[in-house]
Amino acid sequence: MDKALAKFGNDIAIAFSGAEDVALIEYARLTGRPFRVFSLDTGRLNPETYQFFDTVEKHYGIRIEYMFPDAVEVQGLVRSKGLFSFYEDGHQECCRVRKVRPLRRALKGLRAWITGQRKDQSPGTRAEVPVVQVDPSFEGLDGGVGSLVKWNPVANVQGLDIWNFLRAMNVPVNSLHSKGYISIGCEPCTRAVLPGQHEREGRWWWEDAKAKECGLHKGNLKQEDGNKNGNGHANGTATVSDLFDTQSLVTLTRTGMENLAKLENRKEPWLVVLYAPWCPFCEAMEGSYVELAEKLAGSGVKVGKFNADGDEKEFAKRELQLGSFPTILFFPKHSSQPIKYTSEKRDVDSLMAFVNALR
Repeated sequence: MDKALAKFGNDIAIAFSGAEDVALIEYARLTGRPFRVFSLDTGRLNPETYQFFDTVEKHYGIRIEYMFPDAVEVQGLVRSKGLFSFYEDGHQECCRVRKVRPLRRALKGLRAWITGQRKDQSPGTRAEVPVVQVDPSFEGLDGGVGSLVKWNPVANVQGLDIWNFLRAMNVPVNSLHSKGYISIGCEPCTRAVLPGQHEREGRWWWEDAKAKECGLHKGNLKQEDGNKNGNGHANGTATVSDLFDTQSLVTLTRTGMENLAKLENRKEPWLVVLYAPWCPFCEAMEGSYVELAEKLAGSGVKVGKFNADGDEKEFAKRELQLGSFPTILFFPKHSSQPIKYTSEKRDVDSLMAFVNALR
């Protein structure tokens, strides 16, 4: 903690969820250095968590920097799908609106952030969490890949040791912990766990245990074939989660890409990302690209994706200017020649500027 605060100063902040990660704030206090804390207020937290935020602010004499979801996006989601769509559709869509996008806004103002992730929290998704890493999913203040450092100072600490520390230092804790809650998130998606259950079993209990990340730490979700060098996956045997999952995007096949490339007079321009599901750089731009697609919905610009890995890779290299993943192409309305996006800045504003300059 001391090293992180010393290195980044005011450009680093602690991500506080209102659970036992209050230990991070206590660690920061003990360094004697100034520190910042931010939290995501999804609008669906337990009353006890809101009360705990107030207690923490008063105990440490700080002001938590709250990040809120976009009201228009929340309104659109709730009006179209209701208040509890995640029980049927899965939690990713709601989390993307209420948590991931507000987090992305917060991180764009930082060069580093500190999380309370621990390896023992979830053997399925957090067993390999390092103490420090280049964030695989988000961009920082300077933009582009590698612009954000992620510190996980308690990655190798056991939960029992965290709680012993909290008790020894007389640190205030969320009252939900005394009611059987260990991992704490939004009220509809969190419940108490029974003795012997793993702490993350109380989160999104209706879903597959291997997918219990809300998107804040999506980089923890690994492919299951053990191949981590990014050169495999050509035989189709690996189980890798697909990217850019939204109804605002068109999934293009090889035939679709061939037809799109041949057209000289398209009815509308297209923006297409050539990607590989295993690619960490593709994953890092997923949120930005999905948000861009949703903003461009109804604008006259079609947004698509094409999995150019495996059997499609040579075709993409030969016909679609693929050099590395991801490759982003803009197909103008009245030209057969696609225009390649060459910048490594893949945030929403940069991509939108590229589209607006060519549409």
